[in-house]
Amino acid sequence: MLPHPRTGVLFSSPVPPGTGWPGDPAVPETPVATDAAQVAALAAQARDIGEVDAQVSVCRACPRLVSWREEVAVTKRRSFAGEPYWGRPITGWGSAQPKILVLGLAPAAQGGNRTGRVFTGDRSGDQLFAALHRAGLVNQPISVDAADGLSTKDIRVVAAVRCAPPGNKPEPAERSTCEPWLTAEWRLIAPSVKVIVTLGGFGWDAALRLLVDDLPALAKPKFGHGVVVDLPSGRQLLGCYHPSQQNMFTGRLTPAMLDDVFTDAARRAGLRR
Repeated sequence: MLPHPRTGVLFSSPVPPGTGWPGDPAVPETPVATDAAQVAALAAQARDIGEVDAQVSVCRACPRLVSWREEVAVTKRRSFAGEPYWGRPITGWGSAQPKILVLGLAPAAQGGNRTGRVFTGDRSGDQLFAALHRAGLVNQPISVDAADGLSTKDIRVVAAVRCAPPGNKPEPAERSTCEPWLTAEWRLIAPSVKVIVTLGGFGWDAALRLLVDDLPALAKPKFGHGVVVDLPSGRQLLGCYHPSQQNMFTGRLTPAMLDDVFTDAARRAGLRR
C-alpha cells in the first residue's frame, strides 16, 4: 500500500471501493455490472447522479479495459511509482445540475486512471481546466488530484467511455457497452443543460447519439472546431478540438482557441455577457 499524494492515507492499487479515496462514490456493497446487459439494467434504474457515479466507478463489463486499467495501476509510470493508482472507471465530475456539459473521449492511463478524476493529472487536463478557469467556470486553474479543492457550480465534465483504453482507442463494442452510463447521466442532468461542448470527434458522435431525439431532421451535423448546432430544444451543441498534447504542441489547438469556445459556451449558457 502507498500514501495518497495529498491526504497521505494508504491505498492499494487499484483502489477498492469504500476505502476512503477522495470523492469515491462507491461502497463495498455497490452493485457491479459485469456485462453489457447488467450495465443497461443498472443504468436504466438509476435514480440520481450519485447512484450512477457509484455504479460507474465499480463497473467491470469490458474485460479488455478492466485488464488494462488494472495493469497500468500496478505497473505505473516511473514518475508516479510512489503513488497509489485509482485503477477503476472514472465518473463524471461537477454539478448535478449543470448548465454546460463537457463531453470527451476516455480517461488517460496515467491521468484519470491514476487520480480518480476525469481529465485530471495529465497535460490534456492541464489545458482544459486552465481554460475553464479563464472562462469563469471552475474555481481554480489546476486539477492535479481528487482532493485538490477544484469545484464548480455550472459545469459537468464526462467521458463517453469511462475506462482508460489501450492506445486511447476503445473498441466499438466497448463504446456501446459503456453508453448506457452516459445515457443515464444525461437523463438526470438534461433539464438544466443549455450547452454541450464536445472535445474531439468521438465526443461529438457520442453527443449526437444522446441528442438523437433533439436533432433537426437534417443531415448529421459534421464535427469541427467552433461549429455550433442550434437544437429545437433551445440547447446548443459546440465542437472543440480535443486538448491533447499533440493538438496543443502542433498548434492545431491553442489556448486562445480553447478560450474562445468556453467563453462562448458560458455566454450561450447565460453565465456571462
